[in-house]
Amino acid sequence: MQKKLIKVDPSDNVAVALVNLVAGETIAFEGEDVLVLSDTKMKHKIAMVDFEPGDKIYMYGVIVGKASQKIAKGDVIATTNVKHESAKVSGKTESIGWTVPNVDKWKDKTFNGYHREDGQVGTENVWLFFPLVFCENRNIEILKGIFEKELKKPKENDYQLLLRSLVNSETGAADAVSKSTEVDLFENIEVKFIQHQGGCGGIRQDSHSLAKLLAGYVNNPNVAGATVLSLGCQNLQISIFQDAMKEINPNYSKPVLIYDQQQIGTIEEMLSTVVKDSFAAIKEANKIERKPAPLSKLTIGLECGGSDGFSGISANPTLGVLSDKLVALGGTTILSEFPELCGVEQELVNRCIDDKDGQRFLDLMKWYEKTVVDAGSGFDMNPSPGNIKDGLITDAMKSAGASKKGGTSPIVGVYDYGEYINEPGFTLLCTPGNDVECTTAMVGSGANMVLFTTGLGTPTGNP
Repeated sequence: MQKKLIKVDPSDNVAVALVNLVAGETIAFEGEDVLVLSDTKMKHKIAMVDFEPGDKIYMYGVIVGKASQKIAKGDVIATTNVKHESAKVSGKTESIGWTVPNVDKWKDKTFNGYHREDGQVGTENVWLFFPLVFCENRNIEILKGIFEKELKKPKENDYQLLLRSLVNSETGAADAVSKSTEVDLFENIEVKFIQHQGGCGGIRQDSHSLAKLLAGYVNNPNVAGATVLSLGCQNLQISIFQDAMKEINPNYSKPVLIYDQQQIGTIEEMLSTVVKDSFAAIKEANKIERKPAPLSKLTIGLECGGSDGFSGISANPTLGVLSDKLVALGGTTILSEFPELCGVEQELVNRCIDDKDGQRFLDLMKWYEKTVVDAGSGFDMNPSPGNIKDGLITDAMKSAGASKKGGTSPIVGVYDYGEYINEPGFTLLCTPGNDVECTTAMVGSGANMVLFTTGLGTPTGNP
């Protein structure tokens, strides 16, 4: 018989519909017959008890909302009868023990990575180009065009071939349906280009935050070196960026080529110098080859986006199991998106090894929530229309499922946006819920891989 309902935690008073339910059908569940009162789409929840207005709704064993009107047992839980509600938290109430998973079968496993002088190991070998200020974006775009044309042989994808076929059908030309099989000039190095809209024109603190983020990108184990363009007069001065690099890694030894346009003179002179110097550096970085490294050298960002009502009971817990195993092997994992940890603060505070980290987590959450409220919004407005349509109707419900990516291991550190993570174990990183801003922060904090779960589907990537 097909299973139609599931409770995530024994203490829950709602159940998840695993299939579409029809009003009037009776479902045998946990030793009783449940009469479905409303058509309920799969991924949504139905009440397992009668609710009065104000009654708390529990899922994952935590409060995820409260009834805004009477809800009969068997009726659907929806935005029309439920409001956001989360548990209050004041500080650490207990220390949660952790059963370390058995990782014997993986303890001798390795991956082939790029070893850096500071002991980090990358899963990629990348040369970065980026500006210190948005004024240099045009020059970055010029460099991107010439380097990609010369260093990266054209790799035609299916969409390009489709467009060519459509164009040829109009012109009468013969179709070319085969993809290019040529290889890149340098096989061991990728060249990537970053643009942004910061570095000047805003408050000085923004420039300092950007400096830390860019410095984190350079220090990331996936990066072999970087070419950095400065206009000269911007808020984010070269010295600020260099100080941020030294703060993250006082002994950093990667090649970082920095050019100041106003000091050099003309665009032509600067770009000619950049091209010659960068080509020589990229050629040298291409000599770095992959070598075996233990799994403890992995730092993995745990991300979700386009989530639905099944994400928190399928993909996210799976990622949580992986996180626990990697931590047991001596690796590092990062959980972020603080607006999507609303309602599970108590569990996370209790998992902090150091009480100071627990307090810092609460302080960051309170600061973030106040900032959101001051802007005229609130954490309760976090779920997107897609989330709600597919069963995540409150922020606390969405958060409870999102937090499952973090498994059950102890929290060894709590970090703010732009801070670099140097310790092994499970960590928290304060970021927005925006997927692009979040993955950017994870990479800037040292993640050499980001695992991204999704329910509805999303094409989000990271440069």
